[in-house]
Formats: sequence, structure tokens, C-alpha cells
Amino acid sequence: MNHCERIQKALNHESTGKVPIDFGSTAVTGMHVSCVAALRDYYGLNGGPVKVHEPYQMLGFIEDDLLDAIGIDTVGLFPRGTLFGFPNENWKEFKTPWGQVVLVSEHFKTTCDDVGNTYLYPGGDTSAPASGKMPPASFFFDTIVRQEPIDEENLNPEDNLEEFAPISDEDLSYFESEAKRLAGSGRAVVACFGGTAFGDIALVPAPFLKHPKGIRDVAEWYMSTAVRQDYVLEIFERQCEIALQNLPKIHQVVGDLPMAVFLCGTDLGTQRSTFCSPETFDILYAPYYVRINDWIHENTGWCTFKHSCGAVETFMSRFADVGFDIINPVQCSAVGMEPKALKEKYGDRIVFWGGGADTQKTLPFGTPDEVRAEVLERCEIFSSNGGFVFDSVHNVQSRTPVENIIAMINAVKEFNGEL
Repeated sequence: MNHCERIQKALNHESTGKVPIDFGSTAVTGMHVSCVAALRDYYGLNGGPVKVHEPYQMLGFIEDDLLDAIGIDTVGLFPRGTLFGFPNENWKEFKTPWGQVVLVSEHFKTTCDDVGNTYLYPGGDTSAPASGKMPPASFFFDTIVRQEPIDEENLNPEDNLEEFAPISDEDLSYFESEAKRLAGSGRAVVACFGGTAFGDIALVPAPFLKHPKGIRDVAEWYMSTAVRQDYVLEIFERQCEIALQNLPKIHQVVGDLPMAVFLCGTDLGTQRSTFCSPETFDILYAPYYVRINDWIHENTGWCTFKHSCGAVETFMSRFADVGFDIINPVQCSAVGMEPKALKEKYGDRIVFWGGGADTQKTLPFGTPDEVRAEVLERCEIFSSNGGFVFDSVHNVQSRTPVENIIAMINAVKEFNGEL
């Protein structure tokens, strides 16, 4: 089977004995730029510094030669703008606080303070307040909350809708050309068009806006989902309307070249529980997920991709009910997320995209043998009767030993009979 056939079989819940692999197609299935560089060194691949395609988490771009070496079946179609609101273009060198030289967009503009904090700016505009901060001992940026004082009597949902607008001709042209280019790679295209992530906490502080208005503090937003539900519903309603106007225009230019579309990264789970009750999910989120998923399934060939970290077993049936085809990252270490039970209860209704290796403990701190054993066990459980795309649990983090990353990759190849 070729790359696309492997992914399609998994999406169709058809067992093939071959587990498809994804790394790098989304902002939640990638690798830190330091890990990408380590893998390039391991495989003897030349080419100079690695490109940072997602500066928020400092994710490294996985080039074609590394895709081939790992055996990755996917490729990502990302929005034109990064999470900090600038496009990746005209690459330049940047030396990170940990000493690695990487390539970043010309719009990646930083300043440093006297204690070594590095600041990044929305749209590359250093005249605006910084929206990202990387402490000297860190490996990625933290979002800087820039919320103005809230006037409870004059809250305006339009303030939280500034980033949602009719799609531009420039973005449509970009998606059209990129979809065709990536489909020509022979790999399965996984797209993220933006605008459909209702309440994604990574987006609420709006690091891409120079002067965000509305409720932009993370804690304040979570409280709003409980005490300001009418306000949140007004935002989601208008956001959904805009998305349903944009999606037909996007589909017209990209067609069914994407096989899967990343719709939503709203985390609903913690390590031990959930951020809201199932009843709140039904009120705030479900109606809009249904409308977006229904339009996509009625008008396109795309499968829809939902990301949520944490202990979300109690939401699994709801994710399927509202129309999601795929769940990621499958955080098996969280309460209630035992792999065998998940597969037995939900494996015929939803594709598990991730869960292949624990990025909190086993992958960064285990031995290569422990990594191999965990990966082989997860592949055995999740690949039964199809419905599984291998990836680690969220992005591979900085300082993960390269020998453990190689052990993970080789274990999948071993399971597939390719090693």
C-alpha cells in the first residue's frame, strides 16, 4: 500500500496489519525543533538548520528526506499565518536560548530583557506589546495575557470575534496551491484551515492580535464557560456562521485533496478529570460541532479531527455523536484513558490518532527497551480492526533522547514487519 492507502484504510476502520504513521502534519502531532535536528543527524541527513514552522511550541519542519527515513504517511497543510500572526517566509537564522541555530520567518522578531527572557511579537510588530515569552531555561514560548480590565456591564461578544472573518482571496489562493503541491508528494494531506476551534484555550489569548479585546485571560475564559454562558454562546454562534460561509469557499479550491481536517484543539480534560461536565459540553460545544461536522460530511470527503488532551473518556461517545471521525492525542496516562478499554468501547466509532508513546514519562525518561515495549503494546491494541494512526501522545518534547525517538520509530516498523 502507498501512504494514502494506509491512511484511508485506517480512517475506514479496515485492518491491514500495517499501522500508518503521522508526525508533523498538525501543531499537535509534531516534534520540537531540537528533536528534528537530532533525527536528521542520526540519519545522516544534511541541509543546515531546521526550520521552525510553529514558533509557539518551537516545532520543527520535517522535510521530505526525514519523512522518508521515518516512514511518515502524512503531510500537513497549515494556515498561512502562524500562531503569532505572521507567515513563514524569507527564512533567517536565529540562535535559541539553548544554543541551537534554527531557521525562522523574517517576521520572527524578538527582544530580550536583562534576565534572559526572550519576547516575540504579534505579526512581527515590535511596536505592539509582546505576546509571547520564552524564559531563559525554556524551549518554547508562553502566551502573555494582555486582557484589558473587564467591564461586566458592557461585555461585547464582538470583541472576542475579531479574529474571525470572511476568508480572503489571498488565503484561498494559498490553500489551493499548497493543497495541490502537498498532494503531489504522494502522502495523505492533513489540513488545518482555522476558524472552527470553539474556545481553544491556546487561541483565546490571541497571540496573533496586536491589541486583543474581550475575555482573553485563560482563567477568566474558563470561568466564563460556567458563569457567562450566554456570552460564550453568542461568540460561538457568530463564529460558526462565519465558518460555514468560509468552508464552501475553501472546499471549492482544495476539493477532496485533504483526507483529514483538523477542526478543533479545545482541551476538555485535565490529568484526572474534565474542565466541564457532559451537560455543559452539550450546551456550549455540541451544537456547533454538529453543524460544522454535518456540513463537512454532507459536502466533502474530509474526515474531521478533534484534539483534546486529558481524561476525556466520559466525552468519547459525545465526540462520535457530534460527528468527529478522529480523536487525538489519546492521552493514555490520564485517568480513565486505558488503551484496551478505549479501543473496546469506542474503536468502531472513532479513529485513535495518537496514543502510541507517552511523552510525559516513557519517551523522555524511559529506556529504549521500555519505549519499544510500550509502542508494540499500543500498536497491538489500537490497530485491531483498523482505526489507528500512530503518533506519540501530543508533540515530542525537547530534550527527549534521540535513542528513545529511534526506538519508537523502529518499534512501529517492527510491528509492520518492515525492520
